[in-house]
Amino acid sequence: MINPIHIIGGGLAGAEAAWAAAAAGVPVILHEMRPCRGTEAHRTDKFAELVCSNSLRSDDAATNAVGVLHEELRRAGSLILKAADATRVPAGAALAVDRENFSAAVTAAISDHPLISVRREEVAGAPPADWDSVIIASGPLTSPALSQAILGLTGEESLAFFDAIAPIIHADSIDFDKAWFQSRYDKGDGKDYINCPLEKEQYEAFVDALLAGEKTTFKEWEANTPYFNGCLPIEVMAERGRDTLRFGPMKPVGLTDPRTGRRPYAVVQLRQDNALGTLYNIVGFQTKLKHAAQVETFRRIPGLENASFARLGGLHRNTFLNSPRLLDGALRLKAEPRLRFAGQITGVEGYVESAAIGLLAGRFAAAERLGRPILPPPPTTALGALLVHITGGAMADTFQPMNVNFGLFPPLESKVKKNERKGAMAARALADLDGWLKSSSHTAPHQP
Repeated sequence: MINPIHIIGGGLAGAEAAWAAAAAGVPVILHEMRPCRGTEAHRTDKFAELVCSNSLRSDDAATNAVGVLHEELRRAGSLILKAADATRVPAGAALAVDRENFSAAVTAAISDHPLISVRREEVAGAPPADWDSVIIASGPLTSPALSQAILGLTGEESLAFFDAIAPIIHADSIDFDKAWFQSRYDKGDGKDYINCPLEKEQYEAFVDALLAGEKTTFKEWEANTPYFNGCLPIEVMAERGRDTLRFGPMKPVGLTDPRTGRRPYAVVQLRQDNALGTLYNIVGFQTKLKHAAQVETFRRIPGLENASFARLGGLHRNTFLNSPRLLDGALRLKAEPRLRFAGQITGVEGYVESAAIGLLAGRFAAAERLGRPILPPPPTTALGALLVHITGGAMADTFQPMNVNFGLFPPLESKVKKNERKGAMAARALADLDGWLKSSSHTAPHQP
């Protein structure tokens, strides 16, 4: 009888790790503390709940690193990509999902797998010594007790930073006498976003309101926790300069207001948040404004004067390791190799990246349990590039969470025109991934 692998955390990484290990024939015990213990951001007890955005970003596997990662995960048997493809909603070139249906699909798959047992309980401290193979995928909202245990095991002083979530609006409360449907440069279906235009005076007044609005204050123990630049609150961006938003999440390029026939001075975009098209989230508007200030400030946006909010934005605390210093190339803790880490806690940023590291951790743990060699993916793949980055490719002294990008990939061996490099890297990645999957087919996951 094969001893089980214990996985702590039922987010995207934990679910993916459980699926990969079980699909390789190894039993799994998945520990999830919700609903016994909640978090500041989760609303349900389902696995793989998306708490920040419904978008898994670009699905372009020809020229975009995230799209390449999507395709690699599909080819590797990813549960997360399978569920995402089954629950996707219109979003131009992006892969966005109906969040409730997505997490429900993942939850059903995990719950129905004959080799996965689910325990609804908090692992309040270091995993018991008799758990000889553990994957900690507790994510950005790791419980305080487990965080303290991890600190004790690693000798680190801190594991945390802050990021924020954006508000969601009921579609029927948007004024389409002012707003219109259009994708930037008419990509995708050409109408996958709702756009709210601002003239210069409106933009200036909006920035003033952002800066003046009452913000959430930190507890004393949170005061020195830094932000992750990839998910800055919009008011923090505004503090960096009055035009920062107009060249960031409110950039108007590629858009034309049909009522004026010209490009607005600035624009607020909303992206569909559920399959019914009844909910839209404000793109890039993660915030730490207090709720009353959010309502007052965001209703200044033309088209959102009577906005009804399904969810207001908020701030939550994330947790990650200094992985280049602490983890080996198989995602094991150097100080205690029975423990592996997966997901955002390893220092990858983004849902897709978290799932990717979960898939690798599950495959590695299964191979080890079965007495087979651990074969990491080539560094020329998106999976391999992420793994190399967090397990030694990044500088430990300045390590911060990272999204997948072509800058993590090794240079091409042959000279290619600049405008063809991304395509060449993408093609190389998928070809090399296929070779890796064939060579490691004895641990590759298969659908039950």
